[in-house]
Amino acid sequence: MKTDDLISMLAGSATPVPRHATSRRLSSAMLAGLPLSFAIMLLVYGLRRDLMEVMALPIFWVRLLFPICIAVGAYLMAERLARPGVRVRKAWLGLAVPLLVIWGVAAYTLMSAPAGERPALVMGQTWRTCTANIAFVALPVFVAALVALKGLAPTRPALAGAAAGLMAGGAGAAVYALHCVELAAPFFAVWYVLGVSVPAAAGALIGARWLRW
Repeated sequence: MKTDDLISMLAGSATPVPRHATSRRLSSAMLAGLPLSFAIMLLVYGLRRDLMEVMALPIFWVRLLFPICIAVGAYLMAERLARPGVRVRKAWLGLAVPLLVIWGVAAYTLMSAPAGERPALVMGQTWRTCTANIAFVALPVFVAALVALKGLAPTRPALAGAAAGLMAGGAGAAVYALHCVELAAPFFAVWYVLGVSVPAAAGALIGARWLRW
């Protein structure tokens, strides 16, 4: 078969990609992984007993919305990175803005507190386990997001994998926040950020090989 004939045959059998296929695939991954992450949180850790009371505190919503914003920003990045030739552009602001806000709140809290109380604000009661717990709760979304990206066409696999990991880490941190007893901004400005960073680093390492095409 001549080259021109082969190209004509391949072009003739090509079908258009459905509109919003990338968004639908990543959204489906999130919808598939989130219930499993919530189940892990309930079965392994459990909801905090005073959840209804702490929901009246503004800092509870800061702690909850911060990882949600990270997850949304990472979703936008992953959605762009999953398509060849599409630039990330300003999608990274969805990650930078919530990080800067939470670090600003944490810095203000620390500066306003007496020097002797500052270490406790950062370390809290659960610093030894928080990072690992968030990464564990994020695992279902992490796997689902990487599987979704595998069926797409990222040309920067490591970066796409990192974005998927950030999306999973943000989702996992938001779910874990329903259990977490810590309410100090310096605590989750450090340990929640580390918890989100673990899936991101794993996604970059795995994505560099597994998402290659």
